[in-house]
Amino acid sequence: MTTTFKELGISQPIMKALEKMGFEEATPIQAETIPLAMKGLDVIGQAQTGTGKTAAFGIPMIEKIDSKQRKIKGMVVTPTRELAIQVAEEINRLGKIKGVRTLPVYGGQHMDRQIRSLKGGPQIVVATPGRLLDHMRRRTIRTNDIQTVVLDEADEMLNMGFIDDIKNILKGIPEERQTLLFSATMPKEIRDIATNLMKKPEEIKVKAKEMTVENIDQYFIEIPDRDKFDTLTNHLDINDPELAIVFSRTKKRVDEITEGLQARGFRAEGIHGDLTQGKRMSVLNKFKNGRVEVLVATDVAARGLDISGVTHVYNFDIPQDPESYVHRIGRTGRAGRTGEAISFITPREMAHLKLIEKTTKSKMKRMAPPTNQEAKQGQQQMAADRLLQTIERKDLKSYHGTANELLQEHDSMTVVAAALKILTKERRDVPVRISSMAPVSVKKAKQGQGNNRRNNNKRFQGKRGKGGWNKGRNQGGRNRKGNYQKRRNRD
Repeated sequence: MTTTFKELGISQPIMKALEKMGFEEATPIQAETIPLAMKGLDVIGQAQTGTGKTAAFGIPMIEKIDSKQRKIKGMVVTPTRELAIQVAEEINRLGKIKGVRTLPVYGGQHMDRQIRSLKGGPQIVVATPGRLLDHMRRRTIRTNDIQTVVLDEADEMLNMGFIDDIKNILKGIPEERQTLLFSATMPKEIRDIATNLMKKPEEIKVKAKEMTVENIDQYFIEIPDRDKFDTLTNHLDINDPELAIVFSRTKKRVDEITEGLQARGFRAEGIHGDLTQGKRMSVLNKFKNGRVEVLVATDVAARGLDISGVTHVYNFDIPQDPESYVHRIGRTGRAGRTGEAISFITPREMAHLKLIEKTTKSKMKRMAPPTNQEAKQGQQQMAADRLLQTIERKDLKSYHGTANELLQEHDSMTVVAAALKILTKERRDVPVRISSMAPVSVKKAKQGQGNNRRNNNKRFQGKRGKGGWNKGRNQGGRNRKGNYQKRRNRD
């Protein structure tokens, strides 16, 4: 049973922000947390990274805030500066239309700069424990008006030695507050916080499903968002799938991709939540019967699709959680058949790709973006295959006379080339523009643990600067730009 955000009673400004971000369907942690948090209850959520926790606590927090008041009403505490930045970015996107502003505050940044930013009046602050306590002691962050406190990845903060800081932070915030605590595990120290510093919290536990995919060859293409459409059409031309589904995160992009494919000569149709049931069924029937070769869809619209013969699934936009990924690619490789799933990943989404691989216990192979020249060769090869199939049928005697006349006037190379030209689908070179979309971000796991709490964040940043999780990609691994640029330069 799936839940859409519309069913959760979310206000219009946040609904518009969610639609712009490409999210229609709530993840399990969101579907369970949001209703409880919007009632003002304390909540303990046990869930892994990548389950959509930020929106689970961010949406109720924004809902409670009056955007006209320039006082800190919400506080999120995170273990690392990297996580603080990412959480603040996502909450800013959620609150943008309502006019709610979020500021990340962390160690390693000039205190004076942070104080100036705080004077600008953010309504939500996302902070690391040490730097937050510094501001509380200086009274540059005043806690009198805080309505909601979130402890994100509490077990990580415990592992990093922040447990006393967390207790001191909570003691410095009015008791009338709402407290939301999220943790992948629930050690005794975290339980003690729930017992002593929270008010009869509701508990939510979302088990990480073991998701596996069989009979499906999985690939990814690392590509800037602006080049995705040309890459898609080139890949379709080379592989000539019998039936293909292209997934996008927003209704707007579904419409744009569909129109672009049609403009370039593909038999494509799109489905999303705005279509009537009659129109949706009409499109699906055309797809099942082969009159449409490419179906472009959102996650919600494609729920429950059971269509045999789908040979390729394209993730034009990577989904926000691994479960959606598995659902998407499960449209192919059915009934013992094999299928291919190709995901288009922007450079900033590589961490999310790793999370999906870890959860699904599978590895995606890197694929280079196909060039225009390769697409043309692919189309010609399909024409040649059709010629060979016709030859193998051996029912060509009635054409021998005309063929002999042609060969008397032209050499065989020219005649065969002309036949290939007639059979080749030459795509219309129509420029297509797809509206841009923010990449999906995933909270990056901390790298290393140390006893010095205040320097932990600096150490993490230092490792990233020297290579960090990028290290080794240029040794036959996931080089961010190298392979892509080399292939593009051939064209």
